[in-house]
Amino acid sequence: MTSLASLWLPILLSAVAVFVASFVLHMVLPWHKGDYAQLPREAQVMDALRPFAIAPGDYMVPRPADPAQMKTPEFQEKLQKGPVMILTVMPNGMFSMGNALAQWFVYCLVVGLFAAYVGCSTLPSGAPYLKVFRITGAVAFVSYALALWQISIWYHRSWATTIRSTIDGLIYAALTAGFFGWLWPAG
Repeated sequence: MTSLASLWLPILLSAVAVFVASFVLHMVLPWHKGDYAQLPREAQVMDALRPFAIAPGDYMVPRPADPAQMKTPEFQEKLQKGPVMILTVMPNGMFSMGNALAQWFVYCLVVGLFAAYVGCSTLPSGAPYLKVFRITGAVAFVSYALALWQISIWYHRSWATTIRSTIDGLIYAALTAGFFGWLWPAG
């Protein structure tokens, strides 16, 4: 059995590698440029919404008070007239990249920790590179990619965005698995 403590280096290095790869995919390459479209007549929409001072949070429009209300003619009319949307309102001002990047790095460490946990629970010290790669890579892929599909299924996020993010997850999983395979403790 391999100890979890012996895997601190691949946990750390895989998190750093994924962090750098995500920077390249999101900031250097145009890969995610089309993830969010600009709202038509953006300035007018912003001007129209500003007086409502909507607090940061997630909203559904229209939103029924209960399931019975969904069947009423008034609610059905709201759906037909539209717009129908799920909206995330963020705080006004510049987006804090520092806080988001710190949270992303911690998330990468947590993914590495779970990959290490499953790996050390199923693989002995000295396990072959490809076996370590398969097990830890599968855990990392599930962690980085599969939950994204729910957003397209339930909230109608663009499937193209989800597929691009899934490919990102595959790259992150390969990096994670590569570090675990390379640095797996010898037997």
